[in-house]
Amino acid sequence: MDFSFLSGIFASPWDILRNIIDIAIIAYVFYRILGLIRGSRAEQLLKGLIILLVFSVAASLLHLEMVNWLLEKAWIVFAIALPIVFQPELRRLLEQLGQGSFFASSNQRDSQLDDLQILIREISDAAGVLCRNKVGALIVLTRLNDIEEYVDSGVKLDSQVSSRLLINIFVPNTPLHDGAVLISQGRIDRAASFLPLSDNPLLDKDLGTRHRAGIGISEVSDAIAIIVSEETGTISTAVGGKLNRYMDAAALKEWLTRELIYPNPEPTSLLWRRWNAHGNRSDETKDHRS
Repeated sequence: MDFSFLSGIFASPWDILRNIIDIAIIAYVFYRILGLIRGSRAEQLLKGLIILLVFSVAASLLHLEMVNWLLEKAWIVFAIALPIVFQPELRRLLEQLGQGSFFASSNQRDSQLDDLQILIREISDAAGVLCRNKVGALIVLTRLNDIEEYVDSGVKLDSQVSSRLLINIFVPNTPLHDGAVLISQGRIDRAASFLPLSDNPLLDKDLGTRHRAGIGISEVSDAIAIIVSEETGTISTAVGGKLNRYMDAAALKEWLTRELIYPNPEPTSLLWRRWNAHGNRSDETKDHRS
């Protein structure tokens, strides 16, 4: 008779403690990963994978040879495709590991989420006022990449981000209105900074210096640039060298929320599609200066 199951009962206290720690670590990691993908597109994909896994087990138990063969080939394809499909979530996971926030408590994560939401609200409110008054502005949010080497001069501020301060900085004919405002670690790092201009030959010839600077910094880093045109009073964003145009404060707030809190490479919301369609219809309205 096999009494191997009794080994777990009569194991030494150290072995029991080690097993408990082992299980607790794995459970916690899975808990954090599930929390990370909650509410994102990856959540639905994970549910689909679980259903497919159950189907694979059932096919194996029923000895469905053709189905098993097909599923084996499908899992090989999935093993190659999954890192691509889950790229935003994997990037967010690695970012949190690098920043040490992956193992932060739920209270700390909630506090970070609240800070991000406040930051997004203040920037969107400021952009809305600047947009209505057709005041040009360039705001850059740094992320993981350090852009210090691309920043030319600028006035050090180290200030709390507020819509009133951002509006006052860009008021015309004031000392700090020319150049970009850099926001780093949730604070206004500096103002009146000059950024590298994009030399992409495919850009619209009518784009001014402010738009080219926003695109330029997004080409050499993972920073987000927010541009308000003083000519048309519209808001644009630049990320990864791509320019998204013809937004208002509400669309900007949604875009920043998706980009900073719930990254998703596919803009699917109705508000986003509405403003994208508006931008495509408004191509005749160009920014001759910014």
